[in-house]
Amino acid sequence: MNASGASAGLGLAAAASWGGSDFVGGLGARRAPALLVVASGHITTFLLLLAVCTGLRLAVPGTHPLVYAAIGGFEGSLALTIFYRALAMGAMGLTAALTGLLTALVPVVFSFFHDGPPSLLTMVGLATGLGAIWLITHTPAKDGPTTPPAALLLGALAGTGFGAQMILFKMASGGSLLWVMTSARAAGSVAMILVILVWPPKGPWKGFWQTGIAAALLDTVGTLFYIRATALGRLDAAAVVASLYPAGTILLAALLLRERPTRRQVAGMALALGAVMLLSV
Repeated sequence: MNASGASAGLGLAAAASWGGSDFVGGLGARRAPALLVVASGHITTFLLLLAVCTGLRLAVPGTHPLVYAAIGGFEGSLALTIFYRALAMGAMGLTAALTGLLTALVPVVFSFFHDGPPSLLTMVGLATGLGAIWLITHTPAKDGPTTPPAALLLGALAGTGFGAQMILFKMASGGSLLWVMTSARAAGSVAMILVILVWPPKGPWKGFWQTGIAAALLDTVGTLFYIRATALGRLDAAAVVASLYPAGTILLAALLLRERPTRRQVAGMALALGAVMLLSV
């Protein structure tokens, strides 16, 4: 398998892991505040990763990968908080779609200027993937509430933050994967604790540890896959493939909760397969 194919495969594995993480985290958020679910997972996986790195006596990488990872972990956690706030302000469909699209688009634009223009086939694959992300994540509101402009603004800010995190993790890919992830989780845990102290979540503070840990473990595995994918191939291709993760969440909901996907989402998943094939060449 060539480097592009390996990168696309790892990006797809990242999407599957992140989709599973969102599914498990979503179940936990039905019983407890979402911020508590995320924070508990961040803290637990940080401690676990730190124990593994020190227990195996892994060599600590240089300063730059750890700093890039820490910045990505910190601002990514803040972006997640902004995203939750945006979703709580009104109709979620357009906000989630805008966030998902910008999450993939920001690394694409960065890669264009940093790595140079991709090949024509890769450009077609990127465009196909962006279209698939929009179809999968955007649920048109027919008779429901309209999306407030403030929610769209916050959704755009969150998507930009997620996209920046993908770039920062790419820049951290030269270091030890486990130490890089430990640094990201440490900074992310600090960010989540600060958010909870400033804006204490409303709702029962119990029953969130199990789902929080399970979701964070899947998220950690997905991030490791993504960082490795960026080390083997172009950032834009890895980011677009990994950003297809909502498809994994939808498929799990269909299989386990009997929530049928819409025709639009099914079309987006089919388009996503085409994008992965194009980006694998």
